[in-house]
Amino acid sequence: MPKLTIDGIEVEVPPGITVLQACEVAGKEIPRFCYHERLSIAGNCRMCLVELEKAPKPIASCAYPVADNMVIHTDTPMVRAARRGVMEFLLINHPLDCPICDQGGECDLQDQAMAYGFDRSRYNEPKRAVKDKELGPLIKTVMTRCIHCTRCVRFATEIAGVPELGATGRGEQMEIGTYIERTLTSELSGNMIDLCPVGALTSKPYAFVARPWELTRTDGIDVTDAVGSNIRIDSRGPQVLRILPRLNEEVNEEWISDKARFSNDGLTRRRLDRPWVREGGRLRAARWEEAFAAIAARAKGLPGERIAALAGDLVELESLAALADLMDALGSGNLDCRQDGARIDATRRDFYLFNSTIAGIERADAALIIGSNPRREAAVLNARLRKRWLAGGFPIGLIGEPAELTYGYQHLGEGPGALAALLDGSSPFAKVLREAKRPMVIIGQGALARPDGAAVLAAAWTIARDIGALQPDWHGFNMLHMAAARVGALDIGFLPRKSGLDRDGILSAAEAGEIDVVWLLGADELPMERLGSAFVVYQGHHGDRGAKRADVILPGAAYVEKEGTWVNTEGRVQRGYRAVFPPGEAREDWAILRAASAALGCPLPYDDLAGVQARVAELGKGRLDAPLGQGCPDLTGPSGDPHALGTAPFVSPVTDFYRTDPIGRASPTMAACAASVASRAGAGAERVAAE
Repeated sequence: MPKLTIDGIEVEVPPGITVLQACEVAGKEIPRFCYHERLSIAGNCRMCLVELEKAPKPIASCAYPVADNMVIHTDTPMVRAARRGVMEFLLINHPLDCPICDQGGECDLQDQAMAYGFDRSRYNEPKRAVKDKELGPLIKTVMTRCIHCTRCVRFATEIAGVPELGATGRGEQMEIGTYIERTLTSELSGNMIDLCPVGALTSKPYAFVARPWELTRTDGIDVTDAVGSNIRIDSRGPQVLRILPRLNEEVNEEWISDKARFSNDGLTRRRLDRPWVREGGRLRAARWEEAFAAIAARAKGLPGERIAALAGDLVELESLAALADLMDALGSGNLDCRQDGARIDATRRDFYLFNSTIAGIERADAALIIGSNPRREAAVLNARLRKRWLAGGFPIGLIGEPAELTYGYQHLGEGPGALAALLDGSSPFAKVLREAKRPMVIIGQGALARPDGAAVLAAAWTIARDIGALQPDWHGFNMLHMAAARVGALDIGFLPRKSGLDRDGILSAAEAGEIDVVWLLGADELPMERLGSAFVVYQGHHGDRGAKRADVILPGAAYVEKEGTWVNTEGRVQRGYRAVFPPGEAREDWAILRAASAALGCPLPYDDLAGVQARVAELGKGRLDAPLGQGCPDLTGPSGDPHALGTAPFVSPVTDFYRTDPIGRASPTMAACAASVASRAGAGAERVAAE
């Protein structure tokens, strides 16, 4: 390993790294604008200049590889003068609008101008101005501020896989933008705002809303998909003003999806802030005591088999545990968390986890995707797949509807017929998978939420076993969930009890008049017309589909308004914390269930959050505390006949990426994004028709 001296400190570093990285190993801070550790090296801002002994001029440390016996100086008169000169050039055309710039207080240019810049400018010529670009409803542009670091261009091309940004012109005429003015189509485009070191790209919904020092920061977990991205919730008073990513190398690195970042304005719209009771066919506002009395009047004395509960996709473990305990106390075994009807075998945890782990994608060397569109269903995980694909040696096969993914793949077919070809070895891609050392199979909910879902699950497991994906040190069978609550609910057993009804059974029984009371805990993705004449209790935070059908509405707290535990698609247990309080009379869901249980005459045995969390740990023992990324010691597959496959093609359940949950459907920003996509699709259809 090369040894070099940096400011008198001798360090030994891995071969192939750059001088800038070596300086960081030695604890030296090097300013930079264009360099980012997750992007390719551009070397075009020159702010990272350092002095190399015997070199005729300063070197750009971000692009200069280390060599043995180098002697580097990071703070000499030459280096200081060079950095001041670079900063002076960068500020020649930069507008003096820091007081109105949304990047103020978080601006790399401000910070580095103070630390490394000069206190005056010698430039007296007119400044150039650049026309702002229209990139859609999410990103605001002030392109006169752009310093041409090209971070946004490299992110769009390399990470997002949507090469829509680039540089046109040369010299003073150079501009960053889309080649043809259009909305960005990436589901990760908001990350460019974080990457931009100046105020050229800022958040359009957040424009002129607040300064960073006014905000309270709270750690949270994203619930808009099942990846479990780590987020930072910035709030002021009672309102969440923005959501940013937190670094977690094992889950989301430092990216989040646009849905996670920008749907926060839906948290203040269409909210349920008081109980409601339906009387004479119309809902009226009520007190908590009236709501509980209405539930008790209908549910008390009913046999357990005439009561049911269905849980939604955004619910935390504490509320799921409380509702499960309430149903058990009422003698009901009719409960289910699979509101899409997915045929998931929960007898073993590795039957429903992303067992390779999200970070483990980078260790795989082949992939088979069944009935899933990762770009729509898990945008951040899709970026990890692209990262592995870019590294090479990663063939990907897709069974399902053709999708515009951000990496190359071989389309094997649209339905179970392609699965059967892999099972009997007649598909050429079967040989590709068998020759891989660590192949992985990814099965999505579009392959499971169908009548032959159990057979598809069994077939996917059989394929994984036959291609050698199930090894003592590598578990290549992966289920990609879309619901943040799903894995945790399966872990604690929010499933039909013995002789109890599942989701389809509950809906059929309600239609037939055999179920009298249905408790919906944030469940909005159900065919509400199938609930028949049942008395529906809806507990949730938005006036969405469930509230429209409800006979009693109990206002709950959204994910940013409560402390809770979520389990992501790989089985990682994560905790989110309360950033703001629920509006009006809304309360945390587990507390509502505790109060309702007392009104129903079967009070739950806990009165505080610690008690509920102890109950969660008890219910999930052996699963919630299991280590991640283990191999597969048992090759026995899930129940289901792998040869009883249907003929219908697989279809992704996500048709509108931006509005998959009540929060997104209430968000004006997400509505604008969906309208932009529809407009683009319509324009494309017109162009095809014209051709």
